[in-house]
Amino acid sequence: MKQYIVDAFTDTLFKGNQAAVCVMKSWPADRLMQSIARENNFSETAFTVKEGNIYHLRWFTPGGEVDFCGHATLGTSYVLFNFYETEAERITYSTKVGELSVERQDSLYVMNFPAYHLNRVEVTDQMTRAIGIKPLEAYLDRDLLLVLPKADDVRNLRFDLNRIRKLDGLTLAVTAPSDNAEYDSVSRVFVPKLNVNEDPVTGSSHCMIAPYWSRRLGKSRLTCFQASERSGILYVECLGERVSIAGKAVLYSEAEILKDF
Repeated sequence: MKQYIVDAFTDTLFKGNQAAVCVMKSWPADRLMQSIARENNFSETAFTVKEGNIYHLRWFTPGGEVDFCGHATLGTSYVLFNFYETEAERITYSTKVGELSVERQDSLYVMNFPAYHLNRVEVTDQMTRAIGIKPLEAYLDRDLLLVLPKADDVRNLRFDLNRIRKLDGLTLAVTAPSDNAEYDSVSRVFVPKLNVNEDPVTGSSHCMIAPYWSRRLGKSRLTCFQASERSGILYVECLGERVSIAGKAVLYSEAEILKDF
């Protein structure tokens, strides 16, 4: 089995979000994919199998399978475009959330995902205690989105992972307006429910973050910065019920694993 490690949403090694990508001829048992993801210990490991003209794609965290992952889709697309589908302009994936398509545009990989809904909910004391500051607003879909006044509030969070784990939503995204003219928003994302304390750069959560800022700023095209230690940049366009997310990627390594599989 070929495995590649890609840094996604960056063009610089050791930045962005690491994803392991396993390209296979057939599916192994789920428990083996889970064991590989746990061994890698990245926020996501992607597994893909080609059937006809479509690649089937699944994602596993160290704590379990997820139905959608942006940065590992970007990492998979980097691998397929550069090593397997070198003449292709578009790759279509079959996933648990439906068909996803990715296009290559020069050094960018452009992904098209369903937008999350901005269902406003009450700001609670539990939210405030979890991140050490009272949010201005809160929204819930798959993820919980908390809006803070300033970018420095996001960077300097005094968060409590045990309290975050008890909040609604699969992941917690915290966002604020950018204080840098290069970006529209600054965010961080936490996923302790899946044994990922802080996710370095999160494409899927920007399917909620970007629609919020698009509505608030009155613009459809956004440049979003994720302020983790590794950091990353997402180029986003809001298209109604869909979100286009583009980013760069760089290869860290490739290897043969489980040679008997």
